[in-house]
Amino acid sequence: MHIQEWLESVPAVAVYLVVGGVIGLESLGIPLPGEIVLVSSTLMAATQSHINPYVLAGCAIAGAIIGDSIGYSIGRKGGKPLLEWLGRKFPKHFGPTHIAKAEQSFEKWGMWAVFVGRFIALLRIFAGPLAGVLKMPYWKFLIANVLGAIVWAGGTVAVIYTVGKVAEEWIGRFSWIGLAAAVLFGVGSFVVMRMRAKKAEAKEAARPAGAEAVTTPAE
Repeated sequence: MHIQEWLESVPAVAVYLVVGGVIGLESLGIPLPGEIVLVSSTLMAATQSHINPYVLAGCAIAGAIIGDSIGYSIGRKGGKPLLEWLGRKFPKHFGPTHIAKAEQSFEKWGMWAVFVGRFIALLRIFAGPLAGVLKMPYWKFLIANVLGAIVWAGGTVAVIYTVGKVAEEWIGRFSWIGLAAAVLFGVGSFVVMRMRAKKAEAKEAARPAGAEAVTTPAE
């Protein structure tokens, strides 16, 4: 079952909890499709009135902040051995190459790596635990974490919800435009076919007379 189809089958409270939970677990360091869940639920909010986009955005922001903070705490206590364990458990996401790239980003950008990492799938998973492992001061991490969560989750909901509403209106209008266009196309095709049929009949009717007119003098 597709994620959006499953979300449509559960009540609004469950949708809020799922969105906050999945994004929180992803931010904590578990590879989950947080962004896909957020986009799918926002599109659903744009078409179903019982899903409140503000509550949805709030749950997503809370999940991101809490998940990142827990990931930071785990990383700070676990240190390098934690990354090695994650590399064995999730080699596609926490392999040596991925960790090396993430460490380079943190060393180069510091707080900005946490903020910008919220918009990049790989860094979104790494940000919390890796910031803890690298002993980033928590107050710096928290500022970048909160701002990144607000801009990412709030911005995603705002943009996708607006686009979804506009698309829904256009689809509604297009249904009438499409119906009118189909009727006009059908009528036009019928008229053109009738005209062509009449021309063909006229040609067929004119051919015998013309043939007789040509053969009569020769005789």
